[in-house]
Amino acid sequence: MSDNTIIPVLLGADLNCYSVARAFHEAYGVRSYAFGRYTLGATKYSKIIDFRVVEDLYDDRVMLDTLIRFAKSHPDGAKILIGCTDAYADLIIENQKTLSEFYFCPCPDQSLAGQLISKDSFYDMCGRYGIDYPATVILESKDALHKLDSLPFSYPVIIKPASSIRYWEHPFEGMKKVYRAQTKESAEKIIDAIFSSGYDSSIIVQDLIPGDDSGMFVLTSYSDRNAKVKMMCMGHVLLEEHTPKGIGNHVAIVTEYHEDVMDRMKRFLEQIGYRGFSNFDMKYDPRDHKFKAFEINLRQGRSNHYVTHAGANLARLLVEDCRESLPEEPELVKDASFWYTVPKKIIYSYIKDENMQKTVRSLVKNGKSGSALWYRPDLLTNPMRLAYVIIHHLRYYKKYRQYP
Repeated sequence: MSDNTIIPVLLGADLNCYSVARAFHEAYGVRSYAFGRYTLGATKYSKIIDFRVVEDLYDDRVMLDTLIRFAKSHPDGAKILIGCTDAYADLIIENQKTLSEFYFCPCPDQSLAGQLISKDSFYDMCGRYGIDYPATVILESKDALHKLDSLPFSYPVIIKPASSIRYWEHPFEGMKKVYRAQTKESAEKIIDAIFSSGYDSSIIVQDLIPGDDSGMFVLTSYSDRNAKVKMMCMGHVLLEEHTPKGIGNHVAIVTEYHEDVMDRMKRFLEQIGYRGFSNFDMKYDPRDHKFKAFEINLRQGRSNHYVTHAGANLARLLVEDCRESLPEEPELVKDASFWYTVPKKIIYSYIKDENMQKTVRSLVKNGKSGSALWYRPDLLTNPMRLAYVIIHHLRYYKKYRQYP
């Protein structure tokens, strides 16, 4: 049933944005408004999103002008603002005092966000609050390359920028989201290329936790306006994208309940006074049997539909927090469900664990599987949208052949 008193406003155009819009449509039957710098297939031809291009949306003044004009032209209803990329989430955080006059936009305050958004300071906080993370060395500049001579762990190693936002502002040939260096020499080349691009923050060199994609986990949480955790959903990542710029994007997740991890992260979020959605990327380390955090995203993740599909609708959390009607006790997702965004045949070919194969196939058989883009209300009588979703789905066969 439609609730026209709710007006979702999203910044972004990718799968993250579509998944949030779908959550609002599923829960309240409303169409979301979305603003982005350009169109993307994930939100194109959709009947559940009114998408508008604003080319300079990354500019604070343009963003504020766009959103304030929109709010004034829609004076009635609860306007809920959600950032669907790191850059948009950061813009909302920086301008939350102004935006809060027009929108409900739960997010951490700017000083806390500054500590969390950069991986080097995030790891420092992890150490202080008892959150496990991989052994890490931080290079502040090219002048710190000598640290590669005495790493406290062996090669191969993981290399990644401390600030994702500033990193993507300086594109260069061969750019990747995360790098794996087999030797000191290859590590030096990677680090030199990143700093030479104009990137001016730190670079992380990290111990490589053994194991493939199936060792990855994701934890999505929602903390209300009073910084109390009201929802947690943990997912076991079965497969990620393998393209250079897509590494780290989850494409297959089974929800799992790990009480000890959730308790630890809940304490962390509440002790630091966090508000809004948070998204932790972790990996299970078979050497010491610990879940180790890689980063925290100050927003819902790109694969956030795995949470809504598991029963914890993200839109409902936002609306109930806006209306101050969230239950006292947090919602902890315990039941297993299977979420995916690539053909199941590809996923089955990558699952090596026989028990997990059985689990996934059983969830599919029992109707406990789902994919964000295959949303029937948006595909019925919408041939352009249906064609896009089918073509997008089939293209993954080529991608995984090219990047096995």
